[in-house]
Amino acid sequence: MALRDIFKRKKSIPAAKTVEDKIEKKEVKKPAKIQKEAGEVKAEISKKAKKSFGTTFRALKAPHITEKATYLAEKNQYVFKVYPRTNKVEIRKDIEELYNVKVLDVKIINVPKKRRRVGKNLGWKKGYKKAIIKIKKGQKIEIIPS
Repeated sequence: MALRDIFKRKKSIPAAKTVEDKIEKKEVKKPAKIQKEAGEVKAEISKKAKKSFGTTFRALKAPHITEKATYLAEKNQYVFKVYPRTNKVEIRKDIEELYNVKVLDVKIINVPKKRRRVGKNLGWKKGYKKAIIKIKKGQKIEIIPS
């Protein structure tokens, strides 16, 4: 039973020791002017981080150039390959920011992976996600410089 009592007992911390520790770890306060400047710098950094967040991550991989895509370009619709986890809102923001156009509509298509065979070897052709973007009439995105 003595062993059980040892586990029940709690070690008491002398009050004098904790007070001495507090005195030894005396915190030095900075003058108000220095604290204010430090706060302003942090605020500027956070504003810059918020602004640059939209530019650090791009939803678009590359333009998707096919016969159908060139046909759609005549109708003010452009096709882009996008990252699999992106959504319509992110795609819209990136297109408007990169090309300075007004996006009217975004349609997303998930192209599934396909099974391919080369000789007797079987494999998979990667799937991807593409977006069809419709822009305002009279505006143009120049994908291939002519």
